[in-house]
Amino acid sequence: MVTTDIKKKDATGLLLVLFLGQLLAFSMAGASFASSFLANLGVDAPLTQSFFAYLLLTLVYLPIFLHRRQKPRIPWYWYLALAFVDTQGGYLVVKAYQYSSITSVTLLDCWTVVWVIILTWYALGTRYSFWQFLGAGTCVAGLGLVLLSDAKSSDEQDPGQMPLLGDALVIVGTVCFAFSNVGAEYCVKKNDRVELVAMVGLFQLLVSTIQIFIFERKSLEAIAWSPTTISSFAGYAIAIFTFSSITPFVLKMSGSTLFNLSLLTSDMWAVAIGLLFYQQQINWLYYLAFSVVAIGLIVYSLNESSPVDGTTKGTEAAAHYQQLPSEGSSTSGSNLDSQENKQLEEAHIC
Repeated sequence: MVTTDIKKKDATGLLLVLFLGQLLAFSMAGASFASSFLANLGVDAPLTQSFFAYLLLTLVYLPIFLHRRQKPRIPWYWYLALAFVDTQGGYLVVKAYQYSSITSVTLLDCWTVVWVIILTWYALGTRYSFWQFLGAGTCVAGLGLVLLSDAKSSDEQDPGQMPLLGDALVIVGTVCFAFSNVGAEYCVKKNDRVELVAMVGLFQLLVSTIQIFIFERKSLEAIAWSPTTISSFAGYAIAIFTFSSITPFVLKMSGSTLFNLSLLTSDMWAVAIGLLFYQQQINWLYYLAFSVVAIGLIVYSLNESSPVDGTTKGTEAAAHYQQLPSEGSSTSGSNLDSQENKQLEEAHIC
């Protein structure tokens, strides 16, 4: 009976992680669609796009955190560092839509998986099996086909687009996202989700405000505001708000690597959007690339340990970490118990 209950909990936890992963993928695809749509409208204001998302996160989560009336458990400068790195990653990826297609950006965004594996190996001590490396390497090989496709189709693009420049911006952005994701995983497994989202969202709002004032004032003046433009900004903000709200749950339950691998399915949504809304002609290499990435994801997932086990271990570690402040009292209690046992033994001997 106990084994059956454990298997049911494992299956439930796995299904929950997969479901949340698909919500993340759908949110990411929605944000990609909004960014691509704004780029097609001639809007070049990636920092302003993110500003509204960060504002929404701050307005929702900061009051909840302040209502608790507790000081941050992690120093503020760590949250500032995470916010700065994540903001730069968002800026670079959104900027890439000015030069490349939605399909290329969303596929190349999966490079985050590679950097996360490297960072978790050295920073968090995570170890991966040969088959997990093989699966991740297969994903990278599939993404390499995207670069080859963009290099071949550069002459067929619009004159204002430079696919390889857009690809380079995305890859640099994924490095920033990798640092942000690994740092967020470390924070959320030692702390609660509300504090992480509230503090990072607040500092992201401050960082983006300063950068908008420095870099995007002229771009904002050039925007032709219309109901379509406003709704696109709102759609992007809602998509990023949903993504940022769900991310801590997945990071706590599974970790950065499986989190980023779950986002690979957002490419499917991106391709569907490109076909339905843009009547975009998809190069045959894209289909091959997606197939190779899907195979790599399957290989990795089949050799991934249960997320529930990882959650249980993380919970136990967190519980042990929380008991440390009362270590002195527990030690004194154990000393009293040992003294009582000695007295009983001496009484028995007498």
